[in-house]
Amino acid sequence: MAPLTGTEQHRWWKEAVIYQIYPSTFKDTNGDGWGDVKGITSKLDYLKELGIDIVWVSPIYKSPQADMGYDIADYKVIDPIYGSLEDVDDLITELKKRDMKLMMDLVVNHTSEMHPWFLSSRSSKSSSKRSWYIWKTPRRSSTGEPLPPNNWAQILGEANSAWTYDAATDEYYLSLFTPNQPDLNWENPDVRAAVYDVMNFWLARGACGYRMDVINMISKDQRFPDAAEVLGPGHDYHPGGAYFVNGPRMHEFLQEMHREVLSKYDAITVGEMPGVSDIDEVLRSVGSTAGELNMIFIFDIVDIDNEPGKVRFTLHPWDVHDLRRIVRKWQRAMIDRDGWNSVFVENHDNPRSVSRYCNDSDRWRVKGAKLLALMQTTLAGTLFVYQGEELGMRNVPTSWDIETEYKDIEAVNFWAKSKRLYGGGKDPAKMALAREILEKKARDHSRTPMQWTAGPNAGFCAEGVVPWMRVNDDWRAVNAEAQLAERGDGDEMSVWRFWQRGLDSRKQHKDVFVYGDFQTVGDDRDEVFAYLRTGDQGGRWLVVLNFSGAVVGWDVPRGMEVEKWVAGSLDNGEVEKKGEERIELREWEGILGRCKD
Repeated sequence: MAPLTGTEQHRWWKEAVIYQIYPSTFKDTNGDGWGDVKGITSKLDYLKELGIDIVWVSPIYKSPQADMGYDIADYKVIDPIYGSLEDVDDLITELKKRDMKLMMDLVVNHTSEMHPWFLSSRSSKSSSKRSWYIWKTPRRSSTGEPLPPNNWAQILGEANSAWTYDAATDEYYLSLFTPNQPDLNWENPDVRAAVYDVMNFWLARGACGYRMDVINMISKDQRFPDAAEVLGPGHDYHPGGAYFVNGPRMHEFLQEMHREVLSKYDAITVGEMPGVSDIDEVLRSVGSTAGELNMIFIFDIVDIDNEPGKVRFTLHPWDVHDLRRIVRKWQRAMIDRDGWNSVFVENHDNPRSVSRYCNDSDRWRVKGAKLLALMQTTLAGTLFVYQGEELGMRNVPTSWDIETEYKDIEAVNFWAKSKRLYGGGKDPAKMALAREILEKKARDHSRTPMQWTAGPNAGFCAEGVVPWMRVNDDWRAVNAEAQLAERGDGDEMSVWRFWQRGLDSRKQHKDVFVYGDFQTVGDDRDEVFAYLRTGDQGGRWLVVLNFSGAVVGWDVPRGMEVEKWVAGSLDNGEVEKKGEERIELREWEGILGRCKD
């Protein structure tokens, strides 16, 4: 066996299991229909029992909530809708009592338009904060009307410009995501110093580190050229990522951040870096000697159903061969070149994983959710679980009305654009496709209230309270209370119990599943995804996954004789397979076996 690169560098954050909380829909305790910090604190025992080490909370800072808290008006103040700084202090205290930690969400590519920094910046061209943001003079139409400085499209609404006009000063400011989220000018050292001050504030208060929102967009090409017109005719604006994704000074800025702040703490860092899939470029950030970040979120697995080179709201067929290729690429890259992976298939910006990768019908939902759990708990890297994923929560029904039930700004903008271009009978086929895209990929699917019980409002908020977002219709059947009551000794182990067992196994065998070697097994043409995990001391473990709704036969390769199949995603988790050379996998079945030495 090849040397296991990096296993001598065991670190606490590599072994940790991180649970992402979307606070507005996690747990409401004050009766306003909106989740809060005290709601998080009230569920720490639940998370501890599951096997969680770190709680990552999406933004809870003061915000107008134009983009659900990712538009921050004050980095050192908690929005009253979530609670107070004292509530966060109590949360950190209670986490420490359980040997758990808090990870904050760092959003510093942009602020809210209501942040005092921006209010000062837009007040006058002579403001001391003017250069804290990116301002440009307009182009002009033939009649003298102001036009955006270039043709970059808004990320959360590609029909719109990424630039917002300010009539008072007759200039445009860059707002890549929405007009409510002006981009900070990282070229200005005063901006970087202010960001580092914020980081020190929360680390000193007891946070263990940061998830860094779109951190690879902080450096822009200072020429600000037009983007290639990839969206074709009929579009005024086009994706400009070539000029701000992993921009020219990004690595310089991240190294400075590490030097000035992160090197002084034993902190965990994970960077959200969409649009980057080059191994060399990723390792410049997450290699063990890079001096930048511990790991990043690599988007290949959640972009698997995007049209190549197109925006997120597209549909593209995929199969198990694509999944195998993506997982193998990044597992091997980090092992061979001493980097580190994050392991995830679900978060607040993506639909529910069981709906996306499996079959979320009543017949197959549980089996598919456990198949995904088996895969994730046996891959190398730091594991992230999103709220409700441990229950197998699924997308909202297609019967929901998009115009009244979908709340996310990205979905709202996409639907408005689609109606403008294709509605009113202009192109029914494209309108139907737009609906299908939202029904499969809208961010709203992962943002419905957490389903705690079969009672009113799924236990998210009290009876008689109207939650800010509708509870998924299946809460009476899919909820935490019911799944915890299933001890795993009946006919069917619940998704929650299966996750709990998988996380416990991962920790018991961290030499294998966290730090061990990874090799795909079998032929690339196989209709199953199989791989071997090998530890220095923990032996060899074979994982075989059937990502299909068909019964599939699979030949166990020679030299991989399985001593015992120890876990399976069907029924109560026990595995009974006849024969050693060829096994039969049922629909959406995954199995884990320990190989003979």
